[in-house]
Amino acid sequence: MTYSFNLAGKMDRADRPCLKLGVTGGIGSGKTSVCKVFTVLGIPVFSTDRIAREIMDSDEHIISQINSIAGRDLYSNGSLDRMALASLIFNNNNMLEKVNSLVHPLVFDQFSIWAMNQTSPYIIMEAAILFESGASKLVDKIATIVAPEEERLKRVTQRSKLSRYQVLERMKHQMKDEARINLSDYVIYNSENDMIIPAILAIHDDILKKFNNFN
Repeated sequence: MTYSFNLAGKMDRADRPCLKLGVTGGIGSGKTSVCKVFTVLGIPVFSTDRIAREIMDSDEHIISQINSIAGRDLYSNGSLDRMALASLIFNNNNMLEKVNSLVHPLVFDQFSIWAMNQTSPYIIMEAAILFESGASKLVDKIATIVAPEEERLKRVTQRSKLSRYQVLERMKHQMKDEARINLSDYVIYNSENDMIIPAILAIHDDILKKFNNFN
């Protein structure tokens, strides 16, 4: 990686290395809530799930390929029938891998472009499957959000149309918390009895110190 310097020998703001923090955790762990706090602190957040949804709803090539993989039209109502797609891919690893191989590279490309246009000391990539997708290779530090299974089940069933069984099926296909924690630099515990803001502020301060030491 190369950086440009001005005549005073100082690194130009646009070319300063921007540390990338990956935020991950299982379904219902509270990634979005955690990232909202980082946003209040002025840290830009790139949501891989949101971008993936946009790509699957707008990219004609992706739409065609998803229909081909599914063997039927999943866009008959004008947008992707996500429940139908989920019922197919979560019971078929081969199909899941094919869909991911289509979408993930485009999401990663958009993240790289987005990251180059940020000027904050660090930025965040929010990704449920940060490790599984290979996105962990695009970030410098990783924070994993952890919450008890029953609380996660309650959160997801209350906010979505998914049944308890469907949520458990999705959990089964995701990496276990212990594995994520072993690969992470930070852990945020997000049960109903935990206070996430002090944990987030500690991470924020630690990363700012690293940034300031570098500069």
